[in-house]
Amino acid sequence: MDSIDVVVIGAGVVGLAVARALALRGREVLIVEAAETFGTGISSRHSEVIHAGIYYPRGSLKAQMCVIGRHRLYDFCERFGVHHRRCGKLIVATSDDQMLDLKAIHAAATGNGAPLEWLDAAQAREKEPDVFCVGALFSPMTGIIDSHSYMLALLGDAERHRTNIVYRSRVAGMWLESNSVLLAINDDTRPTLRAHTVVNCAGLHATELASKIEGFPANHIPQAYFARGHYFGLVGRTNFRHLVYPIPEPGGLGVHLTLDLANQARFGPDVEWIEQLDYSVDIRRAERFYAAIRRFWPKLADGQLIPAYAGIRPKISGPGEPAADFRIDGPGQHGVANVINLFGIESPGLTSSLAIGEHVAELAHGFR
Repeated sequence: MDSIDVVVIGAGVVGLAVARALALRGREVLIVEAAETFGTGISSRHSEVIHAGIYYPRGSLKAQMCVIGRHRLYDFCERFGVHHRRCGKLIVATSDDQMLDLKAIHAAATGNGAPLEWLDAAQAREKEPDVFCVGALFSPMTGIIDSHSYMLALLGDAERHRTNIVYRSRVAGMWLESNSVLLAINDDTRPTLRAHTVVNCAGLHATELASKIEGFPANHIPQAYFARGHYFGLVGRTNFRHLVYPIPEPGGLGVHLTLDLANQARFGPDVEWIEQLDYSVDIRRAERFYAAIRRFWPKLADGQLIPAYAGIRPKISGPGEPAADFRIDGPGQHGVANVINLFGIESPGLTSSLAIGEHVAELAHGFR
């Protein structure tokens, strides 16, 4: 049976950042990925936004990891030549009754260490002439990133520090031993790999994977919920230079305008609770998109939206429930040595990825 120091399960942006952080601390790491390459799940189906740390409850892991991670991410992009742009974003109130929501957002952001500037309607139009609002907040620290290039840089740096990755390798089962974890891969019914430490970064499949650890306490595995978000692209070029966000809605940040690094505009995501993983795009939802977007961009013409793609958020809180925080559970939470589970790592997971990696590496240091 082969043995390895650390197995990281999942090669999304968070799994790659975790593997790199462990490798930089001198750990020998194997990344096990079920797909044919890295970043094919959550990490390839989102807005590619570097978040400032605005919306999350003060003291939460989301707030802490996002603010720390944002600093780390901009530095990483400069160091490794990852294409990005600190373009900033407007958060807009489109009616007087939403101004109270803006005040609450400003208070939360200030507490988290995410600077925001108050703008009246005229000042907002100076930044974005086509935007309609009665007031706005401007986030100068928000940006956009080429997420594929970022993941490629993470993997390359991890590989330079004794990390290997295997694809088309699905974890079929795990068994706990004294000071190690045994893993069965693909069609093996018996374990073929022994790891001193296992880190579950399986994203949408994280709760399912945790349930495959024989003897792991079920009460420490949260229920999984899936929220699909559709994206629609804009036909033609756009004059927008900043991202534009409405007031958040239950389950997400509302249908917002984002830009890619070629300055193409896209809109999304909305929130659709689903039972099974399904990335199909329901073009009938375009009608809702037109209505939502025209609240802050009245000039949007009929026929300008085209279906783009859909992403799915791995939530651990359901419809109507308060948004759950990130779960990064080690032995201090579940009592099982040598296992770290990451649950509910949705937005701002990309922004937080380097901070999450450092946090996991620190937890795993206690296993040595």
